[in-house]
Amino acid sequence: MGTLVKVAEKKDLPAGSAKAVEVNGKQIALFNVDNEYYAIDDTCTHAGGSLSEGDVAGTTVTCPLHGAEFNISNGEVLGEPAEEGVKSYKVHIEGESISIEDEE
Repeated sequence: MGTLVKVAEKKDLPAGSAKAVEVNGKQIALFNVDNEYYAIDDTCTHAGGSLSEGDVAGTTVTCPLHGAEFNISNGEVLGEPAEEGVKSYKVHIEGESISIEDEE
């Protein structure tokens, strides 16, 4: 298991919301979908858009720049113009704290 880095409290991320957090110099998009928490790299692999600012439908986020789609549960690319996915991270909940597992 990697190092756990606390990034937020549950109250900071209500259901249906997303936010960018920094973990050891990396921008990570943190999502709350029906009180399930997910984390993926915040930067779209197509043109660098911020995925935390994209539209979320279920477990799919759409990049606000050119419409590339990613699965927020595993980082897999689902729709063009992106051709490769983004890294996903394990999210840990302890009480009201939200932490991301950093493998580095």
